[in-house]
Amino acid sequence: MFSPEGPRLRELAVQALSSVERGYDLLAPKFDHTPFRTPDSVLDAVARALAGIGPFDAGLDLCCGTGAGVDVLRRVCRESVTGVDFSAGMLAVAREKTRSAGPRVDWVRADARALPFAAGFDLVVSFGAFGHFLPRELPGLFTQVHSVLRPGGCFAFPLVAPPRFASPAYWMLLGFDTVMRVRNAVWRPPFVMYYRAFRLGDVRRELGNTGFDVELHALPGFGQRPDGSPRVRMVVARRRAA
Repeated sequence: MFSPEGPRLRELAVQALSSVERGYDLLAPKFDHTPFRTPDSVLDAVARALAGIGPFDAGLDLCCGTGAGVDVLRRVCRESVTGVDFSAGMLAVAREKTRSAGPRVDWVRADARALPFAAGFDLVVSFGAFGHFLPRELPGLFTQVHSVLRPGGCFAFPLVAPPRFASPAYWMLLGFDTVMRVRNAVWRPPFVMYYRAFRLGDVRRELGNTGFDVELHALPGFGQRPDGSPRVRMVVARRRAA
């Protein structure tokens, strides 16, 4: 699963026994060499899909990590791009990778559940971060995104279809989530990272309740499930005009 440049087992164990923030601070120098980073194929597909919706002026990458999503925003935003994350270590790596060409890039350390911005963005994206939020936190998280978007602005993120029941991937994810729940029941501080907690039906309902109109865009190149539905979608939630 990991390249030779990635973290060792002991490093992963220390991370898993830390808080989410401290764990990512520790993992940051090697994060891009792990499977936790969103694959370039998904990033490129989202960038192409957003190019057909935009262009946009100002973009925000929510829970930006080491900046992979910021690179997507730089392709579709004309004026400025901001990456926000609560891990200082991840932001430090992201800053080192910033290129000079393209729109201005700012990096802000903050919690996604309490964003320090006014309604000045036309596009918010996020990649692979939602497993760090409990289902009960989604309404507050989506309210924060809604508050930083201009009317008509978009909140976009890729969503992979859940694996079929009885498939190896299904049981692998179920096992991972079970281990994390046991870990959080017996160890503090908690490390919230659940791969099966972010469900499309719940997401659409909560986005609608928050004041978004939701569209689903199939991302070509990832194939279809046996029932004909796409394996990977891009969710586009547009803030309703006041």
